[in-house]
Amino acid sequence: MAAQRPENVGVLAADIYFPQNYVSQADLEKFNGVGEGKYTIGLGQTNMAFVNDREDIYSICLTVVSQLMKKYNLKYENIGRLEVASETIMDHSKAIKTVLMQLFADSGNSNVEGIDCLNACYGGTNALFNSVAWIESSAWDGRLALVVAADIAEYAEGPARPTGGVGAVAMLVGPSAPLVLEGGIRGSHMEHAYDFYKPNLSSPHPVVDGKFSNLCYLRSVDKCYEIYKRKFESQYNTIFDTNQAKFVAFHAPYNKLVQKSLARLIYNDFKHSNCQDEQFRSVAQYKSISPEQSYEDVTLEKAFMSLSRNVYETKVVPTTLLPVQLGNMYTASLYAGLLSLIAQKHNDLLAGDRVLMFSYGSGLASTLFSLRVNSSSSSFTLSQISQLANIPHRLQNRKKVDPQIFSQVMSRREKLHASDDGFDPEGDKEFFECTYYLLQKDDKGRRSYDVC
Repeated sequence: MAAQRPENVGVLAADIYFPQNYVSQADLEKFNGVGEGKYTIGLGQTNMAFVNDREDIYSICLTVVSQLMKKYNLKYENIGRLEVASETIMDHSKAIKTVLMQLFADSGNSNVEGIDCLNACYGGTNALFNSVAWIESSAWDGRLALVVAADIAEYAEGPARPTGGVGAVAMLVGPSAPLVLEGGIRGSHMEHAYDFYKPNLSSPHPVVDGKFSNLCYLRSVDKCYEIYKRKFESQYNTIFDTNQAKFVAFHAPYNKLVQKSLARLIYNDFKHSNCQDEQFRSVAQYKSISPEQSYEDVTLEKAFMSLSRNVYETKVVPTTLLPVQLGNMYTASLYAGLLSLIAQKHNDLLAGDRVLMFSYGSGLASTLFSLRVNSSSSSFTLSQISQLANIPHRLQNRKKVDPQIFSQVMSRREKLHASDDGFDPEGDKEFFECTYYLLQKDDKGRRSYDVC
């Protein structure tokens, strides 16, 4: 008799790590001498997380994995796949996943498949898809998978710096999950574009064409929507529009772009609607505008942002808590949005509810996919994720740092990144409990860590 194949594969458990220190966007506006509201309203951001020289991409990944494993009383020998997504590169050969294998050492488990994924902010989604595919494949050995999406987003001094941030998300993937990856209907769009990239290997800072990058993002929303809609309607034999999703989460470089993206989904609903549809009467004049013209039409954008305001408040705002408080986390941003939703609305997520997820990484790669709530899950539940992540309490216990100190920290991190020399960290030891931190980088580039 053939072995029973796993069913309802998706996210069993999840947690996030973010550092204790943050800088206020309102304080940054004053410090940088820009107009009030430039970052808080123009970008839609409230605070921004950052780390000093005692934390790096390895340490935050070590922290989030160990944190998840301890909170859920998981055994490392029961993990058969570990895949890490990050664009925060510290070594041009050695994968972050190999650094995390030291957490497995005491268990004796070295039989762990998976390696790092890289493409800007998209890698976390690729790692999730790979892990689900592994469990659904003939290669699956009955164990669970871990997906880690983590980044330290840093920008050169100037107008882009307020769009930085830090965060690391770990997700446990397996069958009988409370959040199931919906099969057969995701839509992807990939193309070659220089909208955001990092050609200078001695610097952590990207080269960004901001206007072009926004265009690439919104155009990808449209293209992914069309493919998702076509597959959805073929699979379910019913019309797809945004009403089919209870909540919608977007990759969040900054929150104003998230608002524009939701408006774009509603615009796509409008394009496919009946001309007599009452909800679109106020924007009927835009029916004949071509897609390419629509990207440049400011009045159209404002009209659909206004039209979609109530939908944004109900379907999207619950996903924005962590991105607004922590800033851009690159690969972790979309999944921080998912954790924001679970933290605030786990009691409202009922069996069969759909969460629409838009993932984007510059360069570019994008996918629109969905998660469905499964009430007949195993011992893992959404309320458990909310309780153990304890996000509101952890946000309240952070420390606000003066922008002058933040600026000094950024300068030191940039200098260290450009140097091949070893160093002993100088930053304050201000961490949440059980945080991994850097002890030393030796003269051969090897890094050692401890946990507080």
